Amino acid sequence: MSAERLELRTLSPGGQTALELARQVAEFLRAARETLDLALYDVRLPGEPGDLVATALREAHGRGVAVRLAYNGDYGDRVPVPPPPRTEPELLQELPIPTCGIPGVPDLMHHKYVVRDRESVWSGSTNWTTDSWELQENVVVVAHDRDAAAAFTQNFEELWGSRDVAQSGHEDPRPFDLGGVRARAWFTPGRGPELSQRIATAIGRARRRVRIASPVITAGPVLGTLAEVAADGRLDLRGVVDRPQMEQVFRQWRENPRSRWKIPILASVFEHADFRGKPSTPYGPDTPHDFMHAKVTVADDDVFAGSFNLSRSGEQNAENVIELRDPGSAEQLATYIDSVRDRYGPMAAP
Repeated sequence: MSAERLELRTLSPGGQTALELARQVAEFLRAARETLDLALYDVRLPGEPGDLVATALREAHGRGVAVRLAYNGDYGDRVPVPPPPRTEPELLQELPIPTCGIPGVPDLMHHKYVVRDRESVWSGSTNWTTDSWELQENVVVVAHDRDAAAAFTQNFEELWGSRDVAQSGHEDPRPFDLGGVRARAWFTPGRGPELSQRIATAIGRARRRVRIASPVITAGPVLGTLAEVAADGRLDLRGVVDRPQMEQVFRQWRENPRSRWKIPILASVFEHADFRGKPSTPYGPDTPHDFMHAKVTVADDDVFAGSFNLSRSGEQNAENVIELRDPGSAEQLATYIDSVRDRYGPMAAP
């Protein structure tokens, strides 16, 4: 499809520098003429990359662009996998723009998107941090489309107006045309269970291939469908997860009688399908955050890409996904997932 309407950019450890990504982000921001709405889970960009992005925001404000920035704020006692980062709000508040911390209660404001002039959207799995841009696998999705921008704008207004994750994500995922490709924009938590079921249905009806990149896989509809497809062995099913995060999930399931039923189901998936696990550095506040962080499902020619983990927590967080039915995009991202998988060893069943 036309590169003028959709851009898919893939990130790999060592494949790009934070400075290169900062230049791309700054270029996107500098094109703004009227509005910039940013919903960002984590913003930590020291040095020149951060200066480039901050300068682009200041310049936009200086030329009369209405800029707003929402970020993940305080959160409750339940610790997700991995624990949330700590964006430093005092640094954001130094910018001459309105900012708003969205309390992650009970779950996270986990978006990583920008809406520009209600015409273009920068989204995907990529946080705005040095580690995200240099050490992790990630995907950036840029859509130049008014319908896509309208959906993301509605989501931003829900968050900005309510300051409440639970009150967001209720947009109707209506189909729209993106340069000749049928597309939808999905948001959670309002559409969380529906999105998991949508992805599971696409996996279940696939006839040729399924590729999955997700740090963890815990959503019930997806787990059940993957187990069935893997056991059936009728198509090419492969995936990659983050090993330490997945192992932490196993430990949590064993300790929770309500979740133990998932263990044999996921074990069956890993036994019958080819899943790899990245041996990333276990989470710590001062450790490198080098997780396998891409969040993409490819089922034949259907693509689901965004900030959404295939997890129960993902259903409850504020997340987003762009769904595409496009052979070219599906081939590009399936090839990318295979390239990620090739770096890592098999993911052992629990």
